[in-house]
Amino acid sequence: MATKALFTYNYGGNKIKDIEDFGYDIKVISEQSLVYSEELADVEVLVCYNPFKTLDIKKMKNLKWIQLSSIGIDQLPMEYVKSKSIIITNNNGGYSIPMGEWIVLKTLELYKNSKGLYENQRNKKWKTDTSIHELYGKTIGFIGTGTIASEAAKRFQGFGVTILGVNTNGRAIEYFNRCYCMSERHEMLKLCDVIVVTLPYTKATYHLINENEFIEMKDESYFINVARGSIVDEQCLIKNLTNGKLAGAALDVYEKEPLEKDNPLWNLNNVILTSHNSWISEMRNERRFKTIFENMRRYIRHEKLTNIVDLKKGTKCY
Repeated sequence: MATKALFTYNYGGNKIKDIEDFGYDIKVISEQSLVYSEELADVEVLVCYNPFKTLDIKKMKNLKWIQLSSIGIDQLPMEYVKSKSIIITNNNGGYSIPMGEWIVLKTLELYKNSKGLYENQRNKKWKTDTSIHELYGKTIGFIGTGTIASEAAKRFQGFGVTILGVNTNGRAIEYFNRCYCMSERHEMLKLCDVIVVTLPYTKATYHLINENEFIEMKDESYFINVARGSIVDEQCLIKNLTNGKLAGAALDVYEKEPLEKDNPLWNLNNVILTSHNSWISEMRNERRFKTIFENMRRYIRHEKLTNIVDLKKGTKCY
């Protein structure tokens, strides 16, 4: 009997057929307003991003494995998933290349004041900006040293910078000059000209970056966040951007998305805002499908899946 799977995104008839050939019976239903119906009663595998606002998976009594198209897992109904020992796999590494490129791009834009120069262009204003700095010789610190940080660190190698990182135990990571354990993060913050947040969001990392962290940062340092907005106390961030403690910031994620129109961040001249866009590239679906395809192949053959998430830590465990 074929194993039943529900996809909430259509990767194309040929790709779906390739997975069906492993021995799956696949239903493709968009996750926009997806709700439970009896045709989902026997679904064993759910491949999705976030249908959980409308889809009550508690009614899917046969559900054993969820393959997420995201890296983050905060959209999951976590307590239920844990109680039923449902296997969770994510798309760890699938968006790391474009996000690594985005981090390098925004770091350079902050140092080269691209926002101000583009504003001059829009206003047809001819003026040399003598405030621009070099990236060469600076220290860049990553809070979180997973695949996103590693791809960014790799791309920084030609810029003559020092790369530092914070992870759970201070383990060494390729492309990093030194890594600190989480309890030593303030020691790292004091050294960095740029701080980049690339940490998974969990209950333990909620508002991890708060006033205590901003106090430890260098005066006139830059701040970049591509992880999750809730890791940062946004009001403290705004305070430190307006009082001059931080020279500027590049943000792709926010505590509440979409970013509300009355949020002060919109009006800060030293902030570059993008709309949770850093993960986008023309290769996103190909890389995502490659992970899904491989795990669907392994699951049907009872082999170990890739990117299994440790739900206690909220991160990939192997």
